Amino acid sequence: RWIKFEEKVEDGGERWSAPHVPALPLHSLFQLRTCLQKGTMLLDLDATSFKEIIDKALSEQPEEAELQPALRERLAALLLLQPQHQPTKSLLQLLAELGLSPCRGRKPSCPTRHPPTASSPGQTQVSKTPLKEQLRNRFKKKVPPGAEAAHVAVGEVEFLEKPFTAFIRLRHGVSLGSLAEVSLPSRFLFILLGPPRVKAYHEVGRAMATLLTDELFQRVARQAEHREDLMAGMEAFLDELVVLPPGKWDPGARIPPPSHLPAPRRRTAVDPLEQQPHGNGDTTAAGDRASPGHPRSGEELERTGRLFGGLLRDIRRKAPWYGSDFSDALHPQCLSAVLYIYLATVTNAITFGGMLGDATANMQGVLESFLGTAFAGFIFCLFSGQPLTILSSTGPVLVFERLLFSFSQDHSLDYLEFRLWIGLWVAFFGVVLVATEASHLVGHFTRFTEEGFCALISLIFIYDSLKKMLSLADAFPINWHYRLDNVTSYSCTCNLRRLFNLILACLTTLQCPPLPSIVSMCDPSSPPTLSLQPPATPAGLSRSQCLDQGGHLLGTSCQYVPDVTLVSFLLFGGTFLSCTALKRFRSSRYFPVGVRKLVSDFAVILAILTSCAVDALLGLETPKLLVPSELKPTNPARGWIVFPFGANPWWVCLLSAVPAVLVTILIFMDQQITAVILNRREYKLQKGAGFHLDLLCVSLLMVVTSVTGLPWYVSATVISLAHMDSLRKESATSAPGEHPEFLGIREQRLTGLAVFILMGVSVFMAPVLKHIPMPVLYGVFLHMGVTALNSIQLTDRVRLLLMPAKHQPDLAYLRHVPLRRVHLFTSIQLLCLALLWLLKSTVAAIIFPVMV
Repeated sequence: RWIKFEEKVEDGGERWSAPHVPALPLHSLFQLRTCLQKGTMLLDLDATSFKEIIDKALSEQPEEAELQPALRERLAALLLLQPQHQPTKSLLQLLAELGLSPCRGRKPSCPTRHPPTASSPGQTQVSKTPLKEQLRNRFKKKVPPGAEAAHVAVGEVEFLEKPFTAFIRLRHGVSLGSLAEVSLPSRFLFILLGPPRVKAYHEVGRAMATLLTDELFQRVARQAEHREDLMAGMEAFLDELVVLPPGKWDPGARIPPPSHLPAPRRRTAVDPLEQQPHGNGDTTAAGDRASPGHPRSGEELERTGRLFGGLLRDIRRKAPWYGSDFSDALHPQCLSAVLYIYLATVTNAITFGGMLGDATANMQGVLESFLGTAFAGFIFCLFSGQPLTILSSTGPVLVFERLLFSFSQDHSLDYLEFRLWIGLWVAFFGVVLVATEASHLVGHFTRFTEEGFCALISLIFIYDSLKKMLSLADAFPINWHYRLDNVTSYSCTCNLRRLFNLILACLTTLQCPPLPSIVSMCDPSSPPTLSLQPPATPAGLSRSQCLDQGGHLLGTSCQYVPDVTLVSFLLFGGTFLSCTALKRFRSSRYFPVGVRKLVSDFAVILAILTSCAVDALLGLETPKLLVPSELKPTNPARGWIVFPFGANPWWVCLLSAVPAVLVTILIFMDQQITAVILNRREYKLQKGAGFHLDLLCVSLLMVVTSVTGLPWYVSATVISLAHMDSLRKESATSAPGEHPEFLGIREQRLTGLAVFILMGVSVFMAPVLKHIPMPVLYGVFLHMGVTALNSIQLTDRVRLLLMPAKHQPDLAYLRHVPLRRVHLFTSIQLLCLALLWLLKSTVAAIIFPVMV
């Protein structure tokens, strides 16, 4: 049988072979051409049953090949017999048959099955209605929707003296009852029967089936009006034929299906203009979409010459899709995306909130980061042009906040008020950029720029996750000098001798310094007595109780925390490897496709739950996710509203325009480079981009976050890429041997809205979230960074630097560009990336997006 690739029944007759590319003898194609030239050909036949088709095929024979009436009747009776199909059985059916049937293998006492013959008694004819086996056949799930069947019947017949050949095309697809393996409308039939002395019938039938699975020949066969048209289609097929020389390969070897098949349009003649190589616009994300109903190439970035013209065009483009942005989210895959991105966003908010608190004396802390992320992200997902974007604080913004706070402290200025005016100016400049359609400059961004920016942000994620894990060795030190033979010397006790000395000094000098509470150590009902011996250490006194009562810890193992760092690294690595392995489970050979797809969609969530279960089972005090549990500013000296006047001189509002220009450039570059990466052509986005609308939303959010003293937000590249990757759509049905086709991204607004709603209520979910270990979330961060890094071409070209030429993959650009120029381009990119990394590590990191 064929869908796109050939499958054979194995010698045992119990299973179908793996799908493979058919290898045909060249002579069989020449024989097939002869059969089509001389045999019966019926095009656009009107028939409603298989019997009617056979009768017309036998009656329309050429004069030189016409059969005698008796032979014609015997041949018709043979063709109308019910064919035997090899059913596709599940594992449970095979196990049931194995337990019930006493005959397995080739035993002499067991009956054998023989193919039907014309003289076999009791053979039934083809039924006019589909059989139950056809309707219940699970193989139909592999058939693409709208497919039609073609039947190829070949064999040897003793009563024929010369071959009988017929090629039939029905005018409309007709269900031929129980003829096919599954119930499908039939369009083509090919019959080749002949005397036993000719042995090539089977190979001719394979050649015909291979032709009918070729998309270009199918097109010719459907449109042919005469025999000559069909022969021209076969000649075109022969022109593309590639012959493998004998002796250089094993004819019995089965060629596995390729991962990607060439598009039919590449095999046909195209307009010379379409053959010209494309420039940077073809590789960037400027919105190239050629399918009907989509904006033409780069329309999102074309200037209209009117104020807010680009913004209005974005709104008109996105408005018709607004309803579907919610209905398209009704899929289980969106649930896994919400949980995945929520945990990533929570971790990111805690990380940046902690760093902001350190940089601004808690004027902005973890709680402000949570509330700002929830509010800004929710509004952006509700009104933006690309709702798959996830907003977050970024490194350059953090550097600017640190510099601004230091400047305010040095010049006795109120930091939040100064920041408010800068935010208002940035919002104004952003609206001006939207009005003047400055986003059209995005069209000049090349793949060089995109890959440099994406690679740097991905490396930052990888570096920060590893840095956080290495810092655990400081918080939970490891005893590197531990020796098993010295186990008796490792101890840690609570020493209260210093407390005893203070009590003795109080009783002898009658001048008591402030003492810690010792109620738990003394019996208040007993009279005071003076003892010159230090008190014994109470049994079971914990570390915190010892320090609270004024004691100190003595021993060689007091500063070490056994097992915590080791288990944290195991959780970190286990989460990363589990995420990677479960994501790849979709292409595994195990379990049905539905199970594999479900596991792959929920890969990150399953990895997190597994790691959390392991941590809970071990019961160690690994660092956990700590979420603020009270709705009050981190710094009690500030409120929720920042007033524009009162704390700073009046001229500060004018001076703020100078740093605001720098922040505007930073926000514009950071936002638009991320937007370019997310709107790449290879993601097959259907609803268009909204560069102007996105920039307007970010600019207006600057006003609200500045007035409330919340952090500033811009598109987060890595988290947004992870969001899109978790919403990838693939074809539900695929032919055996065919890889699922990538259909695009599930474009909707609901996942982003749900993520930021959960962010807002995280304050009330602290009792649940505190059970998630931080090393698990750092492992998710590492997975996101590695995934984003592997999504760019730069990573592939870096691998080429380490590969000998004979082991390099067959990449398209290696066929057209000399290898030395590829390596030169890669080396320049790596040099620029190293310079950006050095720049990011200094105070000049604020201008890093400009340098990109």
